[in-house]
Amino acid sequence: MKHIHFPVVALLACLALGGCLKKDIDYAHGTPSPVASVEVLRSTYRGAALQLTTSELMGAERITGVVISDTSSHNLPAGNFVIQDIGRGNMRGITIALSGNAAVPVSAGDSVAVNVIGSTLLSNKGSLQLTGIGTDKITLLKKGVKIVVKSTSLSDLSANFASYEGTLVKVNADFKQLPAPTDVYAGDKLLYDGLDSSVVLHTETSATFANDKMPASATFTGIPLYNSGNGAAVVKQLYLRNSSDVSNASGPLYNGYPEDFESPDASAKGSYAAATVNLKTGLWLLDQAILATTKDRDRFNPTGKQCIRMQQNLAKPAYVQMNYDLPNGASKVTLSYGSYYTDASSTWNLQYSTNQGASWTVIGNNIKDAGPSAKTATFLMDIKGPVRFRVCKLGLGTTNGVDILNGRLSIEDIAVFQQLNY
Repeated sequence: MKHIHFPVVALLACLALGGCLKKDIDYAHGTPSPVASVEVLRSTYRGAALQLTTSELMGAERITGVVISDTSSHNLPAGNFVIQDIGRGNMRGITIALSGNAAVPVSAGDSVAVNVIGSTLLSNKGSLQLTGIGTDKITLLKKGVKIVVKSTSLSDLSANFASYEGTLVKVNADFKQLPAPTDVYAGDKLLYDGLDSSVVLHTETSATFANDKMPASATFTGIPLYNSGNGAAVVKQLYLRNSSDVSNASGPLYNGYPEDFESPDASAKGSYAAATVNLKTGLWLLDQAILATTKDRDRFNPTGKQCIRMQQNLAKPAYVQMNYDLPNGASKVTLSYGSYYTDASSTWNLQYSTNQGASWTVIGNNIKDAGPSAKTATFLMDIKGPVRFRVCKLGLGTTNGVDILNGRLSIEDIAVFQQLNY
């Protein structure tokens, strides 16, 4: 009896299992998402104009994003606006050209959905663009959404322009040619950060700020777009949205700056012990600081390979200090900073001396927000005559994770800008 019942039970179990397997054999019959990210949309482009269908977008029929352009300033062609969103972990953007150059019905900070089926994805003068969109295809989802701005260096923007195209970025830069007192924004003006000068600040003559006077240097917030015309080569351009996109105006960058700590080789300062090092811009004192190159741990500029790493858990201050004077005063200092690898944050400040280092004065507030992503600090000032600077990392003691945070600190790309009237 035992030999008879076992195969019967087994057979019944197999039949039950088989029934289940048959029922679930088509396990991927879910409903496709009706929304595609801008990243997915851009990935469908293969070098030729493409009329969009749901099959091209894996069943999706619309995209969503936040409007980052300002139509009221007239620095984009009529009927054009730009949205950005985050997809697959990347911030991506796209220009939308309305049919018949229709008036743009949305504003900066509006979250929108755009039905793209039947529209055409194409390259217009080098920049990817959606055309053939009617205003009836745009749905306002929410107003007043915070717009994400990516801070980067001009050099990184230039090197990775395709990734930034159609998104909102912030860079510190000079005008390559020092503006005359009467020079205005209208037209194409080369930007320069001491390392790269291949990005053009483009301003339409119709822009509301076209006739505003230009500073020698500033922080510029804008939308990177490619442009070409009359068979000319494609140019990397940055489009301001309005006059408020220019901040931290100052005099021009000193020659040879920014100090990027790329020379000499890191082996010349591999010990934290205090020592002077002859860097690109002059002689610097590195006290509890080294030239560092550890990939993915030191927070250096993506276009470089070396930075400063300052020691952790010290009870005394650490310094990255100029041992020379700059002759024409200073109107601004910028630098990049971040925590080393997974270290805790730390506290640091910028100091200056106008008496050859005999005494030092702190500029602004202590900075305590170093983290795993590189950040840019900007200090405005009005210092006339010879001046030198140093970064001081405070000696707070050993990190305890509660009230003392004193991890290693990365410093990169220290830029000093001359007085406005030198």
